[in-house]
This record gives sequence, C-alpha cells and structure tokens, in this order.
Amino acid sequence: MSVANGDVDLAIDMDSPVGLHPLVFLVDGDEVTIGRSDIDSYGIFPAEGADVVRRLADGQTPQAVQEWFERTHDTGIDMADLIGTLGELELLKAGDGESDTEPPPVRFVWLGRALFSLPALVTYACLIVWATAIAVARPELAPHYENIFFTEYFSVVQVTLFLVAIPLVLVHESFHALAGRRLGLRSRLRIGRRLYFVVMETSLDGLVAVPRTKRYLPILAGMLADVVGIAVCMIVADLTRESDGGLSGLGRFLLAVAFAALLRVVWQFFFYLRTDGYVLICTVLGCVDLHGAARRMLGNRVNRLLGRRDRILDESTLHPVDRHAARWYAWLVVGGYTVSLTTFVLAGAPVLYRIATGVLGRFGGDAPSAELLDSFVFACLVLIQAVLLGWLMLRDRRQARAARPTRHVIA
Repeated sequence: MSVANGDVDLAIDMDSPVGLHPLVFLVDGDEVTIGRSDIDSYGIFPAEGADVVRRLADGQTPQAVQEWFERTHDTGIDMADLIGTLGELELLKAGDGESDTEPPPVRFVWLGRALFSLPALVTYACLIVWATAIAVARPELAPHYENIFFTEYFSVVQVTLFLVAIPLVLVHESFHALAGRRLGLRSRLRIGRRLYFVVMETSLDGLVAVPRTKRYLPILAGMLADVVGIAVCMIVADLTRESDGGLSGLGRFLLAVAFAALLRVVWQFFFYLRTDGYVLICTVLGCVDLHGAARRMLGNRVNRLLGRRDRILDESTLHPVDRHAARWYAWLVVGGYTVSLTTFVLAGAPVLYRIATGVLGRFGGDAPSAELLDSFVFACLVLIQAVLLGWLMLRDRRQARAARPTRHVIA
C-alpha cells in the first residue's frame, strides 16, 4: 500500500509497524485532536479513530489494529484511508531513517507568563476601573469621534494616527502571541485581508491542541491590550490637564489614540469578518470551520435557486456542529457583508470621491504650498494602501488555488 506523506509517497506494509512522529492527543467530548506540535499540523478524529492511531503509535501493525477494530466494533475500517490521512497531515515518518528532531524552544515564554500573571491581571483591572471612574466624572475624557481632530491640520491627523496605529496593532497581536507562548505555543504574524480591510493576524494553530478552557485568554488577549491601552490614554490625559482644567496637547493626542483603539475593539464584534469575536464563538460552540460551512451552505442555496444542481456541494461532510451553527451564522454573513458594502457605497465612496477631486483640484490649480503638501501626503498614503490591498488579493487567490489543508476532520 502506498500513501502520501506531504509531498512524498510512502509504501506501507500492513504487517510492519507504522513510523509516527511524537503526537499530541486532546480529548474534547466525542472527538480527539491529534497532531504534531513541532509543525502545528492537526486533525480531528472520532474517538474510535483516535484509538486506532494510539495503537499504531504504540507500535502495533496496521493488520493487527484492523483485526482488533473489527473484533471490538463488529465493523470494518478502511486502514488505507486512515493511514493516508495521517500521511497528508505529515504525521508519518518518511522512512526508517528519519529521526525525530527536537523543535526549537518557544521564545518569550517568560514574558507571556509575566504579562498574564495574577499581579499583572489585577493591575489591568485597576487601570480599567480608574479610567471608567474618570469617564463618569468627566465625560469629556471618554472616547468619542471629536477626539480624532486633535489638530486643525487634517493631514497631520491622518499621518499621525496611521503611524501610531502600527505599534498599537503590533501590541494587540503581541498580546495574542504572548498569551499563547506562555502555554508553549508557537505563533506567526502575517498581513491579511478581510473584505476591503487590511489587517494583521496572529496564527496560533497549536491552540487546537490545548484544553478549551485555556484557549480563551489567548483569544481575548488582543482586546484586553486595546482596553488597557484606552484606559492608560485616558488616565494620562487626565493627569496632564492644564492648570485651567483644559486638555493639554498631549492629552488631546492621547484621546485621539484612545478613540482609534475603541474602534478596533468594536471591529472585533464584526463576526462575519472572522475577527477575535468570531474565533471566540467558534471555540465556545466547538466549531471547526464555521465560516467555510456557512459559505458552502449559502453557495448551495444560491445554486438551488438558479437551478444549477450540478454545482451543489455535499453538506454531509461538514462537521455536525458547523452545519448546525451555520444555519444562523450564514444569515449573519449575508447581513454583515451587505451592511459593509452598502456603507462603503453610500458613505465611503462619496467621501473618497470628494477628497480625490479636492486633491486633484489642488494639483491642477494655484493652491498654496501647505495644501499641496497636504494633498501629496494624503495621495501617497492612499496609494500605499491600495497597492497593499491589491497585493493581498492576488496572494489570497494564489494560496486558495495551491493550498493544501493542514487541519482535517475525520468523520
């Protein structure tokens, strides 16, 4: 028998033990997550399939395991298909000569444990309570949209908030990563896209291999960083007030930063864009790929309405929890995308058109030097964002064509 192990075909002898890398097993109800923590490749197996993998990992031959399964469950098992799945997940060794290498140690575990220790969490809570008290006592210090205009020069507002957003986003994603690294999980930071929004993402694939109760802090850590950041900005703005009670220049700037951070917190509740809130819902419900299931079900509904029966995909292969939750989540996706696109057409596009015509008008007229500089800076920022968004779209399309799933659900 020949199976694929990544990009390598391996011949499997049913009467010889199968070489498997060190595996992690996480039982979650009737399912078991099995995989390699060194490369973050995992699969979800039913309990019976996990028992088979355990016996193979213990050194029993495929033939012996198959006979045991038939005696125990009074039914057969497609051992070739199961071992083939293990190969696709890269859980099989490439040959007798392949040895297990120790993965490099996870860095900054100590920092993650310090940032999320009990004293640190108590400190965060105190800062949030302090900022809440300030907002109640002095409503003008609570984040609101007028805080954005901390100066009368719009280009300064745009450039400053753009530059400040980069370290703030890095702090948000770093909190995700460090909350995972305190558990010994590796992480990767990448630039991604949600509809027409450019975002930064932290990949914590190993999170599926830890108990569900331990996943919540890494998921919520980014929002915790944003809320604490908002609190710190409000506190400093209050402490640096002028002698007459008015806000200082630093205070006005910090409140602008706080409002931008508040928008990022609100963004996390746009579930249909697969934000932190979406990941939290999936974790609570026990979903595997809720968004993918919803898209498949929506596609099938559209194809049924159009009479394209040949394009309807099988929904029975979807994870049962995904299939059940997708019945309501699919409508949330439709509503969310509709609101986003409608908002862009009715509000965003006219604003962009007006700004674009104003910028071009300045270049074509006798505008003062300050206005020309303002328009030039604005145009450069818009161009950079447009090029980045286009590159991300092309990258996502290439990856969608060439991607091979690394996380499987064995039904």
